[in-house]
Amino acid sequence: MAGHFCCHDKIEVFRRCDMFSQIKYFIAVVEQHSFTLAAEECHISQSAISQQIKELEATLGVALLDRHGRTFTVTAAGQYFYRHGKDLLVSVDFLIKGTQQFNEPDQYQLNVGYLRDFGTGEFLQAVADFSSQYPQIKINITSGNHESLYRLMQSQKLDLIFSDQRRALSDRAINHFLTASPLMVAASVNQLKDRQNVDVDDLKDLTCLIIQSDPEDTSTIEYYQGALGISSDFQIVGTKEAAEMLMATNQGYVIVNERTQDQFNSAVIQARPLVHHQEKFLQKYFAYWDKDNGGYFVEAFAKLLANQFK
Repeated sequence: MAGHFCCHDKIEVFRRCDMFSQIKYFIAVVEQHSFTLAAEECHISQSAISQQIKELEATLGVALLDRHGRTFTVTAAGQYFYRHGKDLLVSVDFLIKGTQQFNEPDQYQLNVGYLRDFGTGEFLQAVADFSSQYPQIKINITSGNHESLYRLMQSQKLDLIFSDQRRALSDRAINHFLTASPLMVAASVNQLKDRQNVDVDDLKDLTCLIIQSDPEDTSTIEYYQGALGISSDFQIVGTKEAAEMLMATNQGYVIVNERTQDQFNSAVIQARPLVHHQEKFLQKYFAYWDKDNGGYFVEAFAKLLANQFK
């Protein structure tokens, strides 16, 4: 009968639950390189953990360990099972934590951050959509530059951040690609007259304006120098308005992206693609969250954010 849960099914469920424990024991043995230490870690006896792994091997029909008296080596099958078994445990842990979030949703808060330089349009629309779908979840929003957001995510003070890519993608985080946008040089109309684009080498004698509140933070300057090859003098200004005033009087330029180039007065400030030997710089943007700090609501917000860029 369709949907009927028979005794055989129940036995299979219990058997698979036993296997889940056996996988944890096997991983502990491999990582500790010792049955004794693994047994202590798992709070069972050495004989019990040895028996559990033998039962696991019998179930799989393949040897995971080659035993040599009191020592052992991991077989090729065991190495494969170890790698993928760890992934399985992480997935199950993620499933459990995500499910538990539904138990007391009123106590759950989602802490998210967005890149201030990119603009707020897509991000705030995702926030509005999330609040509409999950009104019981309190959502806290932080803005910042790349480094400040990255540090907050690493310390798990932010559950998810929307930021640009400035380093190799970490395998400790989920890196969900959202969009890419060419970088632009924003400057006065006079400085950009008759230009189709601006080469990095043409910026040497101009001042690059960095819009940020912290005068001690040099991370953006280091990124511009290292990744973009910009050799200009740099000046940190506290507000967009201050930068716009300096640009209008031919005292500097600002790096923006194609999506945010219209944040300045277009009658005074214009933007052109930033290039190096005619090749454009493409900036990628991701939603990032720590693999150990995910959950159902983090993934739900990430999906809503991704929808804004489709």
